[in-house]
Amino acid sequence: MISYWEIALRLGLAIIFGGAVGYERESQNLPAGFRTHILVCVGAVLIMMVSAYGFTGPMSDMVDPSRIAASVVTGIGFLGAGTILRQRGGIRGLTTAASIWAVSAIGLAVGIGFYFGALLATLVVLISLLVLGRLDRVLLSSYRVKRLTVRMFDRAGVLGEIAGIFNDLKINIRKIEMDRITAQPGSESGAVEIEFMVVVPLNFDQSLLFQRLAFLEGIKQLCWQGKEVPVGPYFKPPVSV
Repeated sequence: MISYWEIALRLGLAIIFGGAVGYERESQNLPAGFRTHILVCVGAVLIMMVSAYGFTGPMSDMVDPSRIAASVVTGIGFLGAGTILRQRGGIRGLTTAASIWAVSAIGLAVGIGFYFGALLATLVVLISLLVLGRLDRVLLSSYRVKRLTVRMFDRAGVLGEIAGIFNDLKINIRKIEMDRITAQPGSESGAVEIEFMVVVPLNFDQSLLFQRLAFLEGIKQLCWQGKEVPVGPYFKPPVSV
């Protein structure tokens, strides 16, 4: 059994470590922030202490204390899933969900008395969120995040076909916006404009993407980074029904 001072120390460290990570998330105005991360870390510490020191007496040899601590990993998965949001085809909250999971692991380390590991893990998490996050945004914005606009006749399954092309070329979709084009007198009706924000691989061949997209049925126009791409002989008009 540990002393009251040791219990207070571990809970205090949980507040500091969890609060440090939560403050960074709070500064980004994200759903799970300062209080959430503290509560997760404190809860993990308490569960770990109960697992390690809460079972005494003649029946203690028949109890596996690691099973209670292991349940934290499963429980945190449900909590982290609640921070993941879908907005206009994009996904937000994956980093926050990962930070909650990491904070729970830090809490388990503190709860068992592995202070150095918990401190080091907290520093690594903060460096990842503060330094590597900014570096990643700079690199992606400069080299890999691209804007593609597709104007085409609306038909069922078109988004699935475009997504299949993206998947073949290892292109990740960050955001999708779709608008219906108002028909002008004498023009075709049923046209839509779909704007994609995509993350392309480092060895990306954009001409291959244009050729694949131009072969889709009903493509009218492609714009890459705001500039029109001539589809030329690859254009395939819609099939009349």
